[in-house]
Amino acid sequence: MMRSVLGIDAAWTHVEPSGVALVTDDGGGWRLLKVASSYHAFLCDNLSMNARHRGSTPDPQALLAKSVSDVGSAITIVAIDMPLSTVPIVERRTSDNLISSLYGARHAGTHSPTALRPGKLSDELKIAFQREGYPLLTSENSLSGLIEVYPHPALIELASAARRLPYKHAKSGKYWPGETKMVRRQKLFEIWQHIVDLLERQLQGVAAALVLPDLGCRSYELKAFEDALDAVVCAWVGTCVLDGTAKAYGDDRSAIWIPTGVS
Repeated sequence: MMRSVLGIDAAWTHVEPSGVALVTDDGGGWRLLKVASSYHAFLCDNLSMNARHRGSTPDPQALLAKSVSDVGSAITIVAIDMPLSTVPIVERRTSDNLISSLYGARHAGTHSPTALRPGKLSDELKIAFQREGYPLLTSENSLSGLIEVYPHPALIELASAARRLPYKHAKSGKYWPGETKMVRRQKLFEIWQHIVDLLERQLQGVAAALVLPDLGCRSYELKAFEDALDAVVCAWVGTCVLDGTAKAYGDDRSAIWIPTGVS
């Protein structure tokens, strides 16, 4: 039976682009079918990361229809990096506190969601996916629906790392203070390549799809690659949920799924 996961690195605003990845397993193991650096690029099959991608309002119906067309069957799980809840989010949730207690010392605690960010965007996204038959999953009782994921602790588990991986390009100055821009970029690319190599062991086709940009590339190309990379991480966590190698941290209102026992 075909299984598939739609992974979305969802921006908390309509201004920034959101990476989208689609992975499948037809019995021969998980593989990356496609990855794009924005909703529009995914829908239009524009898989280039050299373009300047823009933000837009997510359209779950269109994203699912396109995914079904690409896969040839229904999507099993949608995995999103965004705070989600069965009730409107107005403050930190039980899931946020649990993840922060487990990973805070490893510099991977959660950001605090509010009624403004992601606020209405999160509520509308959750409702729209539920309308399409993907209710928010907060436990292992059902393995078909919408799940919330968080790349930082997921990557800690993937890499068996002691702490959060330094892979956000906007923070390279903080990661490696005193280094030149080019040295910082080289170090960032080494981390990116390491993540790609680790993901390739879990999902066939990642290395071919996520080829590092040139060292001299423009800032928006770095952002496009990073968004695509995060989307693949989101999709990978979804595969872990389907394979029974992920755990939900939270309560009946919200849960963040984290991989366990990565091999």
